[in-house]
Amino acid sequence: MVSSLSLVLPMYNEEENIERMVEGCLGLGAVVAHEVEVVIVNDASTDKSGEIADRLASEHPEVRVIHHPKNRKLGGTLRTGFAAASKEYVLYMDSDLPIKMDDIPPAFALLDGADMVIGYRISRAEGVRRAVMSYVYNRMIRLSFGLKVRDVNFSFKLFKRTLLDKITLCSEGSFIDAEFLIEATRAGCRIREHGFNYYPREKGVSNLSGMDVVLKILGEMSDYKKRRREAVFAAREEYQEH
Repeated sequence: MVSSLSLVLPMYNEEENIERMVEGCLGLGAVVAHEVEVVIVNDASTDKSGEIADRLASEHPEVRVIHHPKNRKLGGTLRTGFAAASKEYVLYMDSDLPIKMDDIPPAFALLDGADMVIGYRISRAEGVRRAVMSYVYNRMIRLSFGLKVRDVNFSFKLFKRTLLDKITLCSEGSFIDAEFLIEATRAGCRIREHGFNYYPREKGVSNLSGMDVVLKILGEMSDYKKRRREAVFAAREEYQEH
């Protein structure tokens, strides 16, 4: 067991899933950590997700809810959740129950000798289109940044809270997962991977696979490359001045 754990849940229109997800997180926390908090970041949901989350927080002292007044997409939501997380370890997962809670505890054993444990899909019960998009994206990230992981965007990332003090995340959209892993690797983070059976959502609608999401990822990827080039150039100039 770890000493303390923050579970960060980005949430947008998950009224049919969030209560089961929080109950599962509280049950998981009792198994893997001596102290736990669940941080729900409501990204300006238009359904009853926010009300349900507030009720859960009133019923469980371990649950906190942060409400975005405007929708900030996955990256902005995760950055809010990461900033609010206060425990020694942080675990980020989606709120639509993509994996079974009973499958998670073995991943904690991999923390011995690692700074981060990330998940990857063993089964891909998500349709051909999503599978192809995921394959192409993972290859693109590997070729562009040398990031050698199986599944960049899989929503299971368990890491030491102190890692967030070493890196700066800027993405507002779904490029946040890649940016996080690239920056963590640059900071010397030791990453291990754990396979999970993946379960597509049974209720609600995914907001992470439309063309607008793809275009935003490509735009943020371009912005990230530009920032890295500028940082390298600035470092070279500073070195030459000295």
